[in-house]
Amino acid sequence: MNSAHAQFSSRVYLPADQSYPDLLSFFCAHFPHIPSAEWQERFCLGLVQDENQQTLAADDPYCPGVHLRYFKRVNQEPQIPFEEEIIFENERLLVADKPHFLPVTPSGQYLMQTLLNRLRVKTGNTELSPLHRIDRDTAGLVVFAKRAGDRALYQNLFRDRHIQKIYEAIAPYQAHFRNPRVRESRLEPGAHFLQMIEVGGSPNTHTLIEYLEHQGMWARYRLIPTTGKKHQLRVHMNALDIPIKNDAIYPTLTPFAGTDLPFDRPLQLLAKSLSFIDPIDSQSYEFHSRQVLRLQ
Repeated sequence: MNSAHAQFSSRVYLPADQSYPDLLSFFCAHFPHIPSAEWQERFCLGLVQDENQQTLAADDPYCPGVHLRYFKRVNQEPQIPFEEEIIFENERLLVADKPHFLPVTPSGQYLMQTLLNRLRVKTGNTELSPLHRIDRDTAGLVVFAKRAGDRALYQNLFRDRHIQKIYEAIAPYQAHFRNPRVRESRLEPGAHFLQMIEVGGSPNTHTLIEYLEHQGMWARYRLIPTTGKKHQLRVHMNALDIPIKNDAIYPTLTPFAGTDLPFDRPLQLLAKSLSFIDPIDSQSYEFHSRQVLRLQ
């Protein structure tokens, strides 16, 4: 396989007055200068997504009237020297424990070094698709559907908030911290595309924050979000004057340059556990990350 990597995405519209048996047929017809094998490869690598950044399969149905995004492949991709771990797998689901710095799906300059691609290579399952996302900077649990036909059913659990997600974070110790504490606010994109900001108006985010322990100037907190806005936990902790340790976005934006990633200073945020009732067999599941955030 070519070692070229993804960098920038493009958008394509699926015309309402056309019909195709599947998405692969549309892309081959719409871009006749690109070989069918190349499109099949892009689908396998998760390089074709819907507007919500959900990866699509080559045999997914053609749905007219929507926009899709696809990635081109270029050179130069940061190498992530940390390994993911599969902690659970059955015929329908796979749960992975993601390291810091590894994106879940292709974006920006990442293609091969993504959790999705690594797992597809490791398992040989090209239908594998993430049911939710955590930030590239965040470590911890990510759940995947193993079969395309099950994907929507499980995604509804996240959409309808039927999954409990618990995070842990290391942040400054506050002797006067009111425990537990709820942070509700309205988050909207900030002036810089990397940042979210709290604004006035009806809250669209809710996080329960609990102090657990401290050692010196650092403390461990449990974060339980009931909503899932971009950077919600990072913004809420910063708003309480306890920004998460090693956060390069809040309160001060200091983005990494190129491939020079601060592997010795990972964001101290971990998707520690999640639990839900399986909508197919009604079995109760609870998973825990094996990673640990150290206070020192």
